Amino acid sequence: MPGRNTIIRSLNDLGLAAWFGGSLAGAVGINGAAADLPDRTRRLHVANTGWARWTPVNFAAIGAHLAGSAGLLLANKGRVATQRGVGVTSVLKTGLTAAALGATAYTGVLGKKLDGAGDVPVEGGTEPATDTPPEVAATQQRLKVAQWVIPALTAALVVVNAVHGEQQRPSQALPGILAKPGRLIGAFS
Repeated sequence: MPGRNTIIRSLNDLGLAAWFGGSLAGAVGINGAAADLPDRTRRLHVANTGWARWTPVNFAAIGAHLAGSAGLLLANKGRVATQRGVGVTSVLKTGLTAAALGATAYTGVLGKKLDGAGDVPVEGGTEPATDTPPEVAATQQRLKVAQWVIPALTAALVVVNAVHGEQQRPSQALPGILAKPGRLIGAFS
């Protein structure tokens, strides 16, 4: 009987939940709250300060998710190798995770760039005003897209985790494991 993976599954799920939820809350809440400030030259500073406060928590959440994901992959390596469909969803999860990590890093780079812009007039953290310097406006527009890519990618990871969970059902696991040797034998015939 296989052992339980409660701790690594919890790291995987809680880390992903915080990564998704924090990114979504930031795109809506932090940027939205900054846009409500009456002083347009302070809006970018407030948005950057809010995101800077989230960054260490987000880093820990991503680390927990990666540790949990690696642990689950190691714990389920036999299923990944033998059960039909598990390898494909594992590769998909890895690709989505890499893309989400890249998008997260990119938002950090863009955020640092905006943090160095000083007190320029903007409509919000990712919304330029008509009198926002062009370079700042372009960076804000790229940041706006990237900040919404992260919740989209991490939401896709939640779905892939659900698929992995469904693949562990006995009704899915046994036929999936038995199908692979049959396909291999057919390849040598």
